[in-house]
This record gives sequence, structure tokens and C-alpha cells, in this order.
Amino acid sequence: MKHIKSKYELLRQKIYIVIYGSGTIAGKTFDLLLLAVILLSVLLIMMQSVVRYDKIHHDFFVISEWIITVFFTLEYILRIISNKKPLNYIFSFYGFVDLLSLLPMYLSFFFPGSEALVVIRSLRLLRLFAILDLIPVLNQSSHIKESLKASANKIVVFVYFILVMSVILGTIMFVIEGRHNGFTNIPNSIYWCIVTMTTVGYGDIAPITPIGKTIASFIMIMGYGIIAVPTGIVTAELSKNRKNKNVKNNCPRCKTFIYNEYANYCYNCGEKFIDGEVKIDE
Repeated sequence: MKHIKSKYELLRQKIYIVIYGSGTIAGKTFDLLLLAVILLSVLLIMMQSVVRYDKIHHDFFVISEWIITVFFTLEYILRIISNKKPLNYIFSFYGFVDLLSLLPMYLSFFFPGSEALVVIRSLRLLRLFAILDLIPVLNQSSHIKESLKASANKIVVFVYFILVMSVILGTIMFVIEGRHNGFTNIPNSIYWCIVTMTTVGYGDIAPITPIGKTIASFIMIMGYGIIAVPTGIVTAELSKNRKNKNVKNNCPRCKTFIYNEYANYCYNCGEKFIDGEVKIDE
């Protein structure tokens, strides 16, 4: 029994190294193959949406997508089986993405057309950063995340103000322009205000009266300021983050790039970092 268990554990470990690890040749090969299959899958579903190609190659597209879906299903199961803590994977970001990438084809039995949602698989391409050893790029995302979190309250207040302004200005336009000029009701007028304020301007509704055009001009000009405000809030927080954290880029002793800004030691030469400064142990 012990012999059987050890064989199973050995197999599980090998599968884990191949599927989760990109440090080995087998692991990197598997990851690159996975990325190629993901790209192929997204390309196939895009081609299938073109009626001309779908008429000629419909069966090929469907069979190919099912083969790819079965491949991803087996991979998902192996990821769960080979992981010592499967729940950590299942409820992780990548676990949700991997599961969502499987569902569209199975849901197509009940909801025809849902197979187009397999483009969700393109999110799995985020693993490219780990495969190509671009961890420093991912680490920079922590700055953006912290800045967004710090500016969340300001942005919420700002968005609330914009919504109130949209309701007020939309109602004013409904009163001024009226139903005969396309502003058939207040919700429709608020929709026009939001579209105009965000500088999208679909053109399906447009003011006719001079007063309406004047207010519309004011809303358009205000729209440019509205776009700039959230950007400025987040940028200010990013700048503040950079100043508050003396981010280490390279070890001053061996010049090795420090991936983790919270590192206490250089992983290459052992240089010690204290409070953002470098201290050489005697």
C-alpha cells in the first residue's frame, strides 16, 4: 500500500512540476503549448463569427473547439488533483479564469451562442509574464492597485457628483427640448447627458433649440474636465506611493535587479536592506 501511495505521490509531484512550474524544460514547454492552444481557440471563435467562413468550415470550428475544451477540462482537473491545497487554486484568480474558460462550450447546450464567450480564455495569457520571467512587470501592478485603493473614496464621491449632475442636466434638457425634439422622457435625456459628458456622442439624440445647444456645449466642455479628474487623482496617489516607498531597483553591491520591493536581502549576494536603505553586514 505504501509502495502504491508513493508511486501516486511521485506521479502527482511530476504533474505538479509540469503544470505549475515554468522553471523546467517540461514545464516551460507545457506553458508555451498552453498559450498556443489558447491563441488558437480565440482565433477559431473569431473566425467562426464571420458568416462566410462559418458556412464553409462550421463543422471544423465546432469539432476543434470541443477538442480544445476537453483539453482544458483535463488540464483543470489535473491542476486540482496535483495541488496539495486544491481549494487555494480553485478559489484563486487563475482558478476562476480557468473554470470560466471551460463553461461557454458546455453552456452552449442550454444557451446557443454562448460559445462565443470562450474569448475569456484570453485572460489566461496573463501567465505569459511568469513564463517569460517578467515578474518585475507584475510587481509594478501592486503600485497601481495600492493607488487605486487609496483613491477609491475620492473617485466614488466624484462619480456620485457626476451622476447627480447627469440627472439634473438631463431633466433640464427634457424640459427645454421636449418630446418633439427626441428627448422623449427623463431617463432618455439622462442617457443623452451621460453620452455627451463622456464625449462619446452617438448622435441619436441632439438638441435643436439655442438654449439646448448652449447647455449641450457646456456639458461637452465639462466632459473633458471630467475625464481628467479621475486620472489626476490616481496619478497623484501613484506619485505619493513612489515617494513614500524607496523602491529598490538594483542591489548596490552586485547590481542584481530586486524583484520584490519588500525584500530584506538581495537574493544573489545577500546584501541586507533596512528601511529602504542598504546596510552591509560586517
